Amino acid sequence: MSNLSWNRYGKSRIRLVKVRRPSARTSGAGHAVPHELIDLTLDVQLEGAFDPVYLDGDNAPCIATDTMKNTVYAMARQHPIDHVEAFASKLADHFLAKPAVSRVRIGAVEQPWDRLMADGRPHPHAFVQSGAEQWTTEVTRDGHGLAIVSGLANLVVLKTTDSAFAGFPRDEYTTLPETSDRILATSIRATWTYRQGVTDFSVRTVIRRAIVETFAAHVSRSVQHTLYAMGEAALAASADVTSITLSLPNRHHLPADLTPFGLDNPNEIFVATDQPFGLIEATITRTRV
Repeated sequence: MSNLSWNRYGKSRIRLVKVRRPSARTSGAGHAVPHELIDLTLDVQLEGAFDPVYLDGDNAPCIATDTMKNTVYAMARQHPIDHVEAFASKLADHFLAKPAVSRVRIGAVEQPWDRLMADGRPHPHAFVQSGAEQWTTEVTRDGHGLAIVSGLANLVVLKTTDSAFAGFPRDEYTTLPETSDRILATSIRATWTYRQGVTDFSVRTVIRRAIVETFAAHVSRSVQHTLYAMGEAALAASADVTSITLSLPNRHHLPADLTPFGLDNPNEIFVATDQPFGLIEATITRTRV
């Protein structure tokens, strides 16, 4: 005997690029009005009364995944995408209204684009991907309400001092030397949860700034020490965020041994290595008063 204990299905990696074109071709000053570029990859996943599809081959309640894809494009035409969280919420509301659906998950990854410079000024309609950083969003909608988690990934940062690691326990397998001055480098992944009812998602830039500025300024005794400081700063930056989870892989930069060549190495020459690496993760939650 067997039973279907859980199921979910949907459309993954829906690629959407939207160009917001102003209605006027030129501004009052005679300059071209800037275009805005939104570059998203979305996942739509549904849960609900879909057992007959699996058990009996009855497709009556089954929304085609191709319909999900088409819905994304049609709604992107009908609605502005000022913030991906708001757009994903509209998608979630749309699918939850379907008869068999009880839970919707919309996942989105946004690729930021920066304007190219031309003649010393930002170009109105030419862009460049300046790095691997991505902005993430996950919206979940069911009968109990709406949950929104935003974040960022692949934000690579490095500082050349104000980082140490010492005082850790040593045993017969410990070879790592203590250091009071080292390179600290990581690829930040962060996800934060908004309180219920939030509609202003522009705080993403505020949270990002708090994370980056804290990384730069914090005198670090370990990656864990700096992670917690970054999380505290993010919560302090926005009262609309209830918790934040940070994942920091340690991108090791090891001092190169130059003694075989009769040379010293006053913390200047390093070997960058990404395997194996330490992975430090934690969630910092706002204390309820």
